[in-house]
Amino acid sequence: MKNGVVIVGAGHAGVQAAASLREEGYDGPVTLVGDENELPYHKPPLSKTFIKDPAAQPQMLRAEIFYANNHIDLRLGASVERIDLSARRLELAGGATLPFDAAILATGSRPRELKLAGAELAGVLSLRSVADARAIRELSAAIEDVVILGGGFIGLEIAATLRLGGRNVTVVEAQDRLLGRAVAPSISAHVRQRLETMGIRVLTQTTIERLEGDNGHVSAALNSHGERLPAQMVIVGIGVVPNVELAQATGLTLSNGVRVDGQLRSSRPEILAIGDVANYRHLFSGADVRLESVQNATDQAKLAARTITGHDGHYDSVPWFWSDIGDMKLQMVGLAGTSDSTVVVGDVVDNKFSVYHYFGTRLIAIESVNRPADHMLGRKMLGAGFSPHAETVTAGADALKAAFAEAQKEAAA
Repeated sequence: MKNGVVIVGAGHAGVQAAASLREEGYDGPVTLVGDENELPYHKPPLSKTFIKDPAAQPQMLRAEIFYANNHIDLRLGASVERIDLSARRLELAGGATLPFDAAILATGSRPRELKLAGAELAGVLSLRSVADARAIRELSAAIEDVVILGGGFIGLEIAATLRLGGRNVTVVEAQDRLLGRAVAPSISAHVRQRLETMGIRVLTQTTIERLEGDNGHVSAALNSHGERLPAQMVIVGIGVVPNVELAQATGLTLSNGVRVDGQLRSSRPEILAIGDVANYRHLFSGADVRLESVQNATDQAKLAARTITGHDGHYDSVPWFWSDIGDMKLQMVGLAGTSDSTVVVGDVVDNKFSVYHYFGTRLIAIESVNRPADHMLGRKMLGAGFSPHAETVTAGADALKAAFAEAQKEAAA
């Protein structure tokens, strides 16, 4: 392939795709296009250590020399305006073009826009990039009151970090519980209790009607109960939307993201999509999903490289996620959306417990708080298709490990 592979997006997915192409022996041109001027970096620390420590620097995904040594043409600060399918080339802002034999869209997602009066005020921020994190870090050092809109992972990670830094923090969530679309009610309740113990105020079933300002800077948020919440910073964490504009203009099939097949090819087979922007039929759950996680981005990038280099294989990775919120390490494996029963093990009071999710007799997910051993074993069990009886789970870790080991022996026999 004389024109090689062009990857649009230099986040976790895009960088891994470039690296994996070389690991798979691909020797054609590889171009990685990113719209930020920063060397590609890890995003999870931005909501935690980075905004907490004034001296913290972005953690690079790969050292700069990696790209040169692997003959990866890294184009930073570049924006792709159009894909010309007939000519098989990308058109960049400024007029440059990049021909390709195959293209990978790793365009990611962006924070959902806040649409209410006062959203344009200074001090109303969201977090998706290191520039956003720098803005939050700098402003938080000079203010006292923060309102966070949205009780999802990013919002709660920031809430805990800023509270530990001495800020007065209020979390406003429209639904009836925190992390409502992500974890079991028991974990939602536990997270809320721990955050409130830290001194964070949590308001559920509450929305913001408008933001008020003073000299162009946000000063308060008026909630749906008529309460005025002081705020010199408002952080918007109300979800994300996939960056599909380029794909849409190209005519690719969309469905809550770019629709891809099991090999991550879009409706145009020369164009693949991976990471936050890709929507696919997950073999593990049978559902159409678009997952926002580093694991998903990394694993899809590896498969995309294999697809381009001619290997067979379908995307069937068991999804797993994590989040650090205050003194809680939340780890999740599997997809619990169809769960019809749960088993809880561990000590909730001691801040160490796990929730095992079942659909009928099938184990489909495990959510853990400060129980990393449960999470790691869960990844192995779900990957092997092993579903222990609920009685085995409650019998303890040794019994569960023994049952899994026996099942593996039988499978190998």
